[in-house]
Amino acid sequence: MALDIVLNELSLQSPASDTLTARMWLSDFIQTIRAIKAQAGRQAILRTQYDFHNILLAPDYPLRRWLNDSEVDREEQRFIRTLATKAPFSQDVLDAEVQAIEGNIGSCEFRYQGQQAIGLGVACILDIIPVSLTSKPCWDCSYLDLDVIRIDGDDEKITTVHASRKEHLQDHIEWIKSRLLRGIHDGLTLWNNRNELFPNLQFCDSVGEQLKALRVGNVMLNPIEKRLFDLQEYAVSWVTGAFDSDNIACKATLESEATLNQYSQERTFACPDGQDRVFSWHVRLTPLAWRIHFYPSQSGKIIIGYIGHHLRTARFK
Repeated sequence: MALDIVLNELSLQSPASDTLTARMWLSDFIQTIRAIKAQAGRQAILRTQYDFHNILLAPDYPLRRWLNDSEVDREEQRFIRTLATKAPFSQDVLDAEVQAIEGNIGSCEFRYQGQQAIGLGVACILDIIPVSLTSKPCWDCSYLDLDVIRIDGDDEKITTVHASRKEHLQDHIEWIKSRLLRGIHDGLTLWNNRNELFPNLQFCDSVGEQLKALRVGNVMLNPIEKRLFDLQEYAVSWVTGAFDSDNIACKATLESEATLNQYSQERTFACPDGQDRVFSWHVRLTPLAWRIHFYPSQSGKIIIGYIGHHLRTARFK
């Protein structure tokens, strides 16, 4: 099975000032994709906004001209000619939210430094790695901070993996390994494999019904899986001491006192040990307004009580 990656279209907005710089950028880009393929042990498919071979690398120097440039390494030219690409981003994707975001009609919008970032948003939703040309210093990093702007006003900031040089992949070795191990296509499979995938997480019975309702292609499958892995990784590292939400890879928050005073019953779930508990801790899911409510039971163990739409709060009905 091939590994999808996404080309960050924002890194194409500033062509190089000369052909020498353009060649260097594309050489870094090729080495990055080769490094991804080497770590994944799979063929890579590059998802792009438009036809990749029409990109402009420098004034009067499109990629098609680079492919016939006698001063460019022949192996690099061969690599680009044989690189599998798909355009637009949503080609062959069943996920309706990806198509909506690409068409600017989604329930949320992804922005990087104030600019709409469709490719980075698609990469986040599909939980695949975005790659960039080294056209600006801001792309020379292994992580990017994005703003998620939602219709309901429940905005947030998230961090996504990213690469524009082969060296950046050293920070993503474990992420790529975990991504390859998943292969979950529906909620029933996720539920049936929960003990193997998340040995440090316990699940309330009610979560089973919530997950089983998620069919193939549901937009929330990847985000749910990603957040559960975040909680699993924290639970493994939580050996002693009190629960510390700052050490979870994603943002976790407690419900406000006002919300618990009004709606604590909606957050009370029967746990595997037969005890009812209030699940105030929660993490957000993108792109829709979903939440995972959890309970830090003891060191090394976290109980998952709810996965679904944003529950009512004192501020959000």
